Amino acid sequence: MRLTLHTDYALRTLMYLAVHTDRLSSIREIATTYGISENHLMKIIHRLGLGGFIETVRGRGGGLRLARPADQIRIGDVVRYTEEDMALVGCQHPAGTKDNTPCLLADACRLRGALGEALGSFMTVLNGYTLADVVTPHERRCLS
Repeated sequence: MRLTLHTDYALRTLMYLAVHTDRLSSIREIATTYGISENHLMKIIHRLGLGGFIETVRGRGGGLRLARPADQIRIGDVVRYTEEDMALVGCQHPAGTKDNTPCLLADACRLRGALGEALGSFMTVLNGYTLADVVTPHERRCLS
């Protein structure tokens, strides 16, 4: 499984904010730190705000901050929220394959169940970690 850049940047943004809990951060500084387009990052920030992961403060002196403490933000929850398609293969889509054609092997196939179990295990492991767990002292030094 490969996470999208959207999820990667969302996690990086949250990590950055977890390091800078003493102040508000700006989209520009986060974008500059990671070499991300500000326009692309604005879409990610908006989505993270809708999901309740971050708060935005408008106006002069405004910026971004975590909506709750880093030890209360589960990595699996962020991944599940930011990934639009968690299907590992086309037949895991609710309507059949990605192009909506039914799978000819559906009645005899056990692969779908095995992959579903693997994805469940993947998400269980990610939910075992919080944002606080993945921001080590090294990240704190690098992002300060």
